[in-house]
Amino acid sequence: MDEVIGRSILVSGRVQGVFYRASTVAEAKKLNLKGWVKNLSNGDVLIEVFGSPKNIKVLINWCKQGPPLSEVADIKIQEIPLREENEFKVAY
Repeated sequence: MDEVIGRSILVSGRVQGVFYRASTVAEAKKLNLKGWVKNLSNGDVLIEVFGSPKNIKVLINWCKQGPPLSEVADIKIQEIPLREENEFKVAY
């Protein structure tokens, strides 16, 4: 079986109100990743993602740019324990 890893990605900058969550869901689904993305009360976006290391790396690189209206100031990545997720979705 292929290796599966988990990563937490914290994105800060102008990342709310610019379709960051919806765009992240679309990108993650294209890459066959599982997990979720949600807005935080401080204006950041938090992503927890599970899948192949290669595809997570592609998503992380996308997150550094984000959708056209976003302005990503910083991104922090941490390893997280694996969890069973059925899809990639917006969490609230």
